[in-house]
Amino acid sequence: MHPESTELTDYLKPCTYIDFQDIAIQQKADELCGSLSDEHEKIKAVFEFVRDDIFHSADIDSERVTRSASEVLQYREGICFAKSHLFAALLRSIGIPVGLCYQRLTKDTTPDAGYVLHGLNAVYLSDENRWVRLDARGNNAQVHTPFSLTEERLPWPARKELGETDYHIIYSSPPLPFVQAFEAYHNRKSDEFGITEL
Repeated sequence: MHPESTELTDYLKPCTYIDFQDIAIQQKADELCGSLSDEHEKIKAVFEFVRDDIFHSADIDSERVTRSASEVLQYREGICFAKSHLFAALLRSIGIPVGLCYQRLTKDTTPDAGYVLHGLNAVYLSDENRWVRLDARGNNAQVHTPFSLTEERLPWPARKELGETDYHIIYSSPPLPFVQAFEAYHNRKSDEFGITEL
Protein backbone atom coordinates (compact mmCIF):
# COMPACT_ATOMS: atom_id res chain seq x y z
CA MET A 1 0.00 0.00 0.00
CA HIS A 2 1.23 3.50 -0.85
CA PRO A 3 0.06 6.58 1.09
CA GLU A 4 -0.93 9.41 -1.25
CA SER A 5 0.79 11.76 1.19
CA THR A 6 4.13 11.33 2.96
CA GLU A 7 2.84 13.51 5.81
CA LEU A 8 1.19 11.45 8.55
CA THR A 9 -0.55 14.62 9.73
CA ASP A 10 -2.70 14.47 6.58
CA TYR A 11 -4.22 11.28 7.99
CA LEU A 12 -5.15 13.05 11.22
CA LYS A 13 -7.11 15.94 9.71
CA PRO A 14 -10.89 16.33 9.60
CA CYS A 15 -12.74 16.73 6.32
CA THR A 16 -16.38 16.89 5.21
CA TYR A 17 -16.85 13.15 5.58
CA ILE A 18 -14.39 12.44 8.39
CA ASP A 19 -15.88 15.11 10.63
CA PHE A 20 -14.41 14.14 13.98
CA GLN A 21 -14.78 17.68 15.30
CA ASP A 22 -18.41 16.69 15.88
CA ILE A 23 -19.01 16.40 19.62
CA ALA A 24 -20.81 13.05 19.32
CA ILE A 25 -17.78 11.56 17.56
CA GLN A 26 -15.46 12.81 20.28
CA GLN A 27 -17.71 11.51 23.03
CA LYS A 28 -17.98 8.06 21.42
CA ALA A 29 -14.20 7.88 20.95
CA ASP A 30 -13.70 8.73 24.62
CA GLU A 31 -16.31 6.16 25.64
CA LEU A 32 -14.59 3.46 23.59
CA CYS A 33 -10.96 4.33 24.26
CA GLY A 34 -10.75 6.64 27.25
CA SER A 35 -9.80 3.86 29.65
CA LEU A 36 -7.31 2.23 27.26
CA SER A 37 -3.61 3.06 27.07
CA ASP A 38 -2.44 0.62 24.39
CA GLU A 39 -2.76 1.82 20.79
CA HIS A 40 -3.62 -1.64 19.48
CA GLU A 41 -6.41 -2.01 22.04
CA LYS A 42 -7.84 1.35 20.99
CA ILE A 43 -7.86 0.30 17.34
CA LYS A 44 -9.53 -2.98 18.28
CA ALA A 45 -12.22 -1.25 20.34
CA VAL A 46 -13.10 1.14 17.50
CA PHE A 47 -12.98 -1.59 14.85
CA GLU A 48 -15.32 -3.86 16.79
CA PHE A 49 -17.74 -1.01 17.50
CA VAL A 50 -18.00 0.02 13.84
CA ARG A 51 -18.11 -3.59 12.64
CA ASP A 52 -20.65 -4.86 15.17
CA ASP A 53 -22.71 -1.91 16.40
CA ILE A 54 -23.17 0.06 13.17
CA PHE A 55 -25.43 -1.69 10.66
CA HIS A 56 -24.49 -2.06 7.02
CA SER A 57 -27.44 -0.44 5.24
CA ALA A 58 -27.81 -3.34 2.80
CA ASP A 59 -28.04 -5.84 5.65
CA ILE A 60 -31.05 -4.05 7.10
CA ASP A 61 -32.54 -3.17 3.68
CA SER A 62 -32.48 0.54 4.49
CA GLU A 63 -33.20 3.35 2.06
CA ARG A 64 -31.10 5.87 3.99
CA VAL A 65 -27.82 7.13 2.53
CA THR A 66 -25.42 8.29 5.24
CA ARG A 67 -22.18 9.90 4.21
CA SER A 68 -20.29 11.67 6.98
CA ALA A 69 -19.00 9.96 10.08
CA SER A 70 -21.39 11.98 12.25
CA GLU A 71 -24.38 10.86 10.16
CA VAL A 72 -23.29 7.24 10.37
CA LEU A 73 -22.99 7.49 14.14
CA GLN A 74 -26.31 9.32 14.48
CA TYR A 75 -28.31 6.80 12.44
CA ARG A 76 -26.18 3.76 13.33
CA GLU A 77 -25.97 2.65 9.71
CA GLY A 78 -24.09 3.15 6.46
CA ILE A 79 -22.72 1.34 3.45
CA CYS A 80 -19.06 0.30 3.43
CA PHE A 81 -17.77 3.74 2.41
CA ALA A 82 -19.72 5.51 5.12
CA LYS A 83 -18.66 3.04 7.79
CA SER A 84 -15.03 3.59 6.76
CA HIS A 85 -15.55 7.32 7.36
CA LEU A 86 -16.74 6.67 10.91
CA PHE A 87 -13.87 4.29 11.62
CA ALA A 88 -11.39 6.92 10.44
CA ALA A 89 -13.06 9.73 12.37
CA LEU A 90 -13.11 7.89 15.69
CA LEU A 91 -9.42 6.98 15.51
CA ARG A 92 -8.26 10.33 14.11
CA SER A 93 -10.02 12.06 16.98
CA ILE A 94 -7.66 10.29 19.41
CA GLY A 95 -4.53 10.86 17.31
CA ILE A 96 -4.21 7.60 15.37
CA PRO A 97 -3.58 8.11 11.62
CA VAL A 98 -6.16 6.40 9.39
CA GLY A 99 -6.63 6.41 5.62
CA LEU A 100 -9.23 5.24 3.13
CA CYS A 101 -8.70 2.34 0.72
CA TYR A 102 -10.73 0.84 -2.11
CA GLN A 103 -11.14 -2.46 -3.93
CA ARG A 104 -12.75 -3.40 -7.25
CA LEU A 105 -14.63 -6.65 -6.63
CA THR A 106 -17.10 -8.80 -8.51
CA LYS A 107 -20.76 -8.42 -7.55
CA ASP A 108 -21.07 -12.19 -7.47
CA THR A 109 -18.81 -15.16 -8.09
CA THR A 110 -18.02 -14.33 -11.73
CA PRO A 111 -17.16 -11.18 -13.70
CA ASP A 112 -20.38 -11.63 -15.71
CA ALA A 113 -22.31 -10.06 -12.83
CA GLY A 114 -20.25 -6.88 -13.05
CA TYR A 115 -18.10 -5.14 -10.47
CA VAL A 116 -18.50 -2.97 -7.39
CA LEU A 117 -16.26 -0.53 -5.59
CA HIS A 118 -15.70 -1.48 -1.94
CA GLY A 119 -14.40 0.86 0.74
CA LEU A 120 -12.23 -0.01 3.74
CA ASN A 121 -9.45 1.53 5.86
CA ALA A 122 -5.72 1.48 6.50
CA VAL A 123 -4.41 2.26 9.98
CA TYR A 124 -0.87 3.38 10.76
CA LEU A 125 0.78 1.44 13.59
CA SER A 126 3.25 3.87 15.11
CA ASP A 127 5.12 1.27 17.13
CA GLU A 128 5.78 -0.83 14.00
CA ASN A 129 6.07 1.97 11.43
CA ARG A 130 3.68 0.32 8.99
CA TRP A 131 0.14 0.46 7.64
CA VAL A 132 -2.39 -2.35 7.95
CA ARG A 133 -5.74 -2.61 6.18
CA LEU A 134 -8.89 -3.27 8.21
CA ASP A 135 -12.43 -3.79 6.92
CA ALA A 136 -15.20 -2.87 9.37
CA ARG A 137 -17.99 -3.51 6.85
CA GLY A 138 -19.82 -5.74 9.33
CA ASN A 139 -20.51 -9.44 9.64
CA ASN A 140 -23.52 -11.28 8.27
CA ALA A 141 -24.32 -14.82 7.12
CA GLN A 142 -21.80 -14.55 4.28
CA VAL A 143 -19.19 -12.22 5.79
CA HIS A 144 -16.96 -12.77 8.81
CA THR A 145 -14.11 -10.39 9.51
CA PRO A 146 -11.95 -11.03 12.58
CA PHE A 147 -9.78 -8.29 14.00
CA SER A 148 -6.08 -8.70 13.28
CA LEU A 149 -3.10 -6.34 13.20
CA THR A 150 -0.53 -9.08 12.65
CA GLU A 151 -1.88 -10.27 9.30
CA GLU A 152 -4.36 -8.88 6.81
CA ARG A 153 -7.75 -10.56 7.31
CA LEU A 154 -10.04 -9.04 4.70
CA PRO A 155 -13.43 -10.56 3.86
CA TRP A 156 -12.75 -10.18 0.13
CA PRO A 157 -9.11 -10.60 -0.91
CA ALA A 158 -8.87 -9.40 -4.52
CA ARG A 159 -8.86 -12.26 -7.03
CA LYS A 160 -6.80 -11.08 -9.99
CA GLU A 161 -7.96 -13.98 -12.14
CA LEU A 162 -11.50 -12.53 -11.95
CA GLY A 163 -10.39 -8.99 -12.73
CA GLU A 164 -10.61 -7.86 -9.12
CA THR A 165 -8.19 -5.17 -7.97
CA ASP A 166 -6.73 -3.73 -4.80
CA TYR A 167 -6.23 -0.03 -5.37
CA HIS A 168 -2.93 0.48 -3.60
CA ILE A 169 -3.29 4.14 -2.67
CA ILE A 170 -4.12 5.05 0.94
CA TYR A 171 -6.20 8.22 0.63
CA SER A 172 -6.39 10.88 3.30
CA SER A 173 -9.89 11.87 2.16
CA PRO A 174 -12.37 10.41 -0.35
CA PRO A 175 -11.37 10.96 -4.01
CA LEU A 176 -13.44 13.55 -5.90
CA PRO A 177 -15.18 11.14 -8.36
CA PHE A 178 -16.40 9.08 -5.44
CA VAL A 179 -17.62 12.18 -3.60
CA GLN A 180 -19.56 13.33 -6.66
CA ALA A 181 -21.26 9.95 -7.05
CA PHE A 182 -21.99 9.65 -3.34
CA GLU A 183 -23.62 13.09 -3.18
CA ALA A 184 -25.85 12.50 -6.19
CA TYR A 185 -28.25 10.01 -4.60
CA HIS A 186 -30.52 10.11 -1.57
CA ASN A 187 -32.21 6.71 -1.61
CA ARG A 188 -30.04 3.60 -1.37
CA LYS A 189 -32.78 1.39 -2.78
CA SER A 190 -33.43 3.56 -5.81
CA ASP A 191 -32.82 1.91 -9.18
CA GLU A 192 -30.64 4.91 -10.02
CA PHE A 193 -28.45 4.60 -6.91
CA GLY A 194 -24.97 5.20 -8.30
CA ILE A 195 -22.92 3.58 -5.52
CA THR A 196 -22.97 -0.19 -5.46
CA GLU A 197 -21.75 -2.01 -2.40
CA LEU A 198 -21.02 -5.36 -0.85
